[in-house]
Amino acid sequence: MSIDPRVALQSLTTALEEHLIAASNRRGDGDPAVEAAFFAVSDAFEVYEDALYEAYNEVTPLQVFDDEEDEDDKARIDDDEDLEILED
Repeated sequence: MSIDPRVALQSLTTALEEHLIAASNRRGDGDPAVEAAFFAVSDAFEVYEDALYEAYNEVTPLQVFDDEEDEDDKARIDDDEDLEILED
């Protein structure tokens, strides 16, 4: 069953608004409301991206990263920095 991209976009917009509210009311590091809102944005974005692609064969210029990808990216950056040092 396909989802209308406009409906998915509205859900993403709502998730972003709820994230802003949670962030502005943060009660310290690791606030569960902020974390839940963060994941809601991520989930809503993926639904929107899928709906957009299915309906129009189009994607956004945005990408959601998870912690595992962030660690891989950091490792690549560290490797690149090591290469630059060796080249000097």
